[in-house]
Amino acid sequence: MTAPILIAQISDLHIKQPGALAYGIVDTAAALSRCVDALNRLAPRPALVVISGDLCDTPTAEEYEHLLRLLAPLELPYLAVPGNHDGRELMRAAIPALPYARPQGALNMRQAVGALDIIALDSSVPGRSHGELDADTLAFLDESLAASPDRPALVFLHHPPFVTGIGHMDVQNLRNADALSFILSRHPRARLVAAGHVHRATLTTFGGIAATICPAPNHAVALDLDARLPPSFKVEPPAFHLHAWFAGGPFGHLVTHTVPIGDVEGPHPFFDANGRLL
Repeated sequence: MTAPILIAQISDLHIKQPGALAYGIVDTAAALSRCVDALNRLAPRPALVVISGDLCDTPTAEEYEHLLRLLAPLELPYLAVPGNHDGRELMRAAIPALPYARPQGALNMRQAVGALDIIALDSSVPGRSHGELDADTLAFLDESLAASPDRPALVFLHHPPFVTGIGHMDVQNLRNADALSFILSRHPRARLVAAGHVHRATLTTFGGIAATICPAPNHAVALDLDARLPPSFKVEPPAFHLHAWFAGGPFGHLVTHTVPIGDVEGPHPFFDANGRLL
């Protein structure tokens, strides 16, 4: 079997000014540093890291400067799209080398990674928590998918286009998900929609293809499916997603792994030197 193309996805970094804790509790800077270390130790290495929004928390120029210092040890190339906690122009100024599709407006990107296309969409709405893909972004997606109809593509954005059952997050999700679904239905080469925002590993289908939410390296939105709690979070084991695309067939196939962050025991062998199960 041919080795897969690996795309790592991290999300919802929520970097604050140096020394500040998110919600007075979570050291998001230390969490990102542990995440970067885990990414650098992956073998085989991913071809690309996609950061699917909420890079910073407030945001301010100082937060983006802190973010870049924390990302500096990352030994892998990365793309990033904004989330509802980001500022478009602050982010564009802080990371000017990213391949933004246009010099103004939404920070959309497209990048070829071997036989695979990565399309990153800006679903942020300045000053609001919910998501929406504006007309230029929808046109960018449609044109990008039409440009290379024989190449598989993975689509990344911040806001999930589907309901999770966590009510206080669902009211913030992508408002014009139907428009996204319509475009995806016209282009069968799209194999995945990958979001962030909810800080939880989540899987469903959307527009007839796989759709996921990436867990966060810091804190998780509480899994509250009957609205018993006020909006709240838990400090659960951190993780990120590793998307493995395998060639074969018209558009190959994709497998998404959830990768824990931090040191764990192992690897331990299943068999002894004589091949007997231990």
